[in-house]
Amino acid sequence: MTDSPTSSDLVARYIRAVPDFPEPGIMFRDITPLLAEPDAFARVLDWLAESCEGADAVVGVESRGFILGAPVAQRLGLPFVPIRKAGKLPADKIARSYDLEYGSATIEMHADALAAGHRVALIDDLLATGGTAEAAIQLILQSGATVDQVAFLIELEALNGRERLRPHPVDSMLVY
Repeated sequence: MTDSPTSSDLVARYIRAVPDFPEPGIMFRDITPLLAEPDAFARVLDWLAESCEGADAVVGVESRGFILGAPVAQRLGLPFVPIRKAGKLPADKIARSYDLEYGSATIEMHADALAAGHRVALIDDLLATGGTAEAAIQLILQSGATVDQVAFLIELEALNGRERLRPHPVDSMLVY
C-alpha cells in the first residue's frame, strides 16, 4: 500500500521519539501526541482502514492495537477481536506464549472470537522484532481463520520483524 507523502509526513510529526526508554539505548516511539491531534489520528485510521479492506474481522493486540484496531473495525463495519495479555479474558480462550528480549509473555484470544475461514486483518501500533505479531498470527491461525493483512502504524526496519511474519502481507505507514 502506498500513501501520499503529505499524510505520512503529517502523521510522523506527531510521533515523539523518547531516548533511553524504557531502558538505555532504546528509542521509544510514542504515539500519544498523535492521539491528541484529531486530523493526524484520522489519517492513520483512514490509512489502516484502506489497508484492511477485504477482511472479515479486525484483530488488535493489547493495548495500542485496541486504540487503532477498534475504530478501524467500526469504520469498516467489521467485528473487532481483542488479543490480550494472559489472565484478562473471562471466557474460554486459546493462548500463545512467546519470547521477549528479556523474558517471555503469553497472549490470549477468546476461543469463539473468529470462525474458520474468516479473513483477518491484524493491527498494532509498532512492528519491532515481530514476536508479539507472530504469536497473534499463530492464535488467528489456530482459530481456523486466515491472516489477510498485518498492518502497523510504525515499523522499526532494522529489527527485521517483517521477516518473522512471512508469508503474511505486512504494511506499515511509517518506517524508521
